[in-house]
Amino acid sequence: MFGTTSTTIIFLLFLVIVFVVKTVNVVPQQHAWVVERLGKYHATLGPGLKIVLPFIDRIAYKHSLKEIPLDVPMQVCITKDNTQLEVDGILYFQVTDPMRASYGSSNYISAISQLAQTTLRSVIGRMELDKTFEERDLINHSVVGAVDESAANWGVKVLRYEIKDLTPPREILHAMQSQITAEREKRALIAASEGRKQEQINIATGEREASIARSEGEKQAAINRAQGEASAILSIAVASAEAIRKTAAAIQEPGGSDAVNLKVAEQYVEAFGKLAKTNNSIIIPANLGDMGSLIATAMQVVKFQAPQTKL
Repeated sequence: MFGTTSTTIIFLLFLVIVFVVKTVNVVPQQHAWVVERLGKYHATLGPGLKIVLPFIDRIAYKHSLKEIPLDVPMQVCITKDNTQLEVDGILYFQVTDPMRASYGSSNYISAISQLAQTTLRSVIGRMELDKTFEERDLINHSVVGAVDESAANWGVKVLRYEIKDLTPPREILHAMQSQITAEREKRALIAASEGRKQEQINIATGEREASIARSEGEKQAAINRAQGEASAILSIAVASAEAIRKTAAAIQEPGGSDAVNLKVAEQYVEAFGKLAKTNNSIIIPANLGDMGSLIATAMQVVKFQAPQTKL
């Protein structure tokens, strides 16, 4: 009797524990649990302590509301110019409607992955090989837009897609490397030719400026010489005129004529003296009396010039 009572108590205690475990549930933060009542959707439990009816209610699905990264398997895509390209990427999504995520698709993760692969093949098939490397952002946005539109029925929000690798065949890589090398050599040759061209331009410009500077210098030097000669001629003329005026004035003074006669006679005698020293023969006038007539003639010239000088 005592053993039967103990067994009953233990059985009842077990039932109580099972009832409590089935009734009281703690949902973690950023999680959502879908509850079915008698096989039909009943409610979605949010984070915290939740009570369900045991044996009537059942927690059918548990979803994480965090952002989930999904690795999309590598696949071979064919570009518009018929080049094979191995592409793999990673997709980020988040469950926004736990009820749709539970009943909208039998496996929404697989559906998203397959849809991302087919969309990626379609987008790359419309591009040439070179564009696939340049338009990675366009490819990512195209995949996100197409997958997110379909995933809305599955209670899933596609946040972004990122291409990890774009791998063309080895032959294409070698050809691309050769093209890059040729392009760099072309740019180097163009740069060198531009440098030589600029050098020739600079040399020609320098020579032209130097020639202009030399011609300007020669021109200024000629002007300066001409101005100097003109100033010298003018100074000589002014000095000669001044000397003539002073001579004429001196002649008009008392004793001026005698002084001129004496000076002319001295120069006449001096000139004959020099001729006697420099030549083997001595030249003398045919008539020494002509000396007085020569002096008289010189005096007449001086008297004739004196009045004109005063004017």
